Amino acid sequence: MKLAARVARVTPSLTLAISAKAKAMKARGIDVCSFSAGEPDFDTPEHIKEAAKKALDLGKTKYGPAAGEPLLREAIAAKLKRDNNLNYTAENVIVTNGGKHSLFNLMLALIDRDDEVIIPAPYWLSYPEMVKLAGGKPVIVPTTAKNNYKITPEQLDRAITPQTKLFVLNSPGNPTGSVYTPDEITNLAKVIVERDILVVSDEIYEKILYDDATHLSIGAVNSQVFERTITSNGFAKSYSMTGWRIGYIAAPLEIIKAMNTIQSHSTSNVCTFAQYGAIAAINSSQDCVEKMRLAFVERRSIMHDAIASIDRLTCEKPSGAFYLFVDISQTGLNSLQFCNHLLESQQVAAIPGIAFGADSCIRLSYATDPISIKKGMERLDRFVRSC
Repeated sequence: MKLAARVARVTPSLTLAISAKAKAMKARGIDVCSFSAGEPDFDTPEHIKEAAKKALDLGKTKYGPAAGEPLLREAIAAKLKRDNNLNYTAENVIVTNGGKHSLFNLMLALIDRDDEVIIPAPYWLSYPEMVKLAGGKPVIVPTTAKNNYKITPEQLDRAITPQTKLFVLNSPGNPTGSVYTPDEITNLAKVIVERDILVVSDEIYEKILYDDATHLSIGAVNSQVFERTITSNGFAKSYSMTGWRIGYIAAPLEIIKAMNTIQSHSTSNVCTFAQYGAIAAINSSQDCVEKMRLAFVERRSIMHDAIASIDRLTCEKPSGAFYLFVDISQTGLNSLQFCNHLLESQQVAAIPGIAFGADSCIRLSYATDPISIKKGMERLDRFVRSC
């Protein structure tokens, strides 16, 4: 059987593969400390679940508009105005089956064969693969720990060619936890306007910030960059709604119409009653978000302090999200070797940095309980000592 050539161009997800292996080991009764999954360990807040249950009782079980329930699109537009100073209307919003789906549909709607998409590395592993599936060319721009893994305006400007259509910006970032300052966002916006390219701003971790970090949506810098901005977000991380599969994009109307056309022929609407849970998430008290964020503050400190005490490992302290991106280069192992041996010998699951374009690092998620973090860090220390 001959498969489509596009499949061969795409790398399977290492994060899902390692998470599945760790879960299989746990199912066999093995005590695994898993720091691989990019999802909070908290349950979805009760008021969000109750809103979905109520929607079920009210018969919200039928097909809905492909672009999303009107009430949810209105709530998202209001949220973007209130929280992000972005002047979108409900018409400028499309609801998707998770944040990943929104970005995938965007690439299909926007990227033609040989269009270039600039992606800073380390990057969320699906960005380049989505570009490839759309027929485009990912242009990877390496960043360094010295600059907290953030692309500079000069780097962005040098990477732009006549074929450049889109720049992918992720802040707070996965896998590094880096957060661009308002000044850094403003300076990137200047390049985007001057060189007349589009930017997609993936803001899925916007509410998970630490210390004095602040989040500025790039579309809020000025009207010129707003016209060139696509804003992507969702409910998975901030509200612990990973399994609900609800994301969204806000963008110029032409892009939303194109995405709606694609979605109408692929998935159609997002689960109808789940969208009413999302409405409750946006419109109700945000105390649940703050409670989870404070828990992440504690967990970040436990894990970062432990890493700092282990010889041959180094790590920047993240300003957002719930990951540490740990440099393992002094161990002499590449990231795949490190993670495979760590899982097999110490039953600790981590994600190889090669999946994110940085083979000298690994990603550890601290979206798990403090006891597991402490135990896992002790095992990691033993492993590094044995290398």
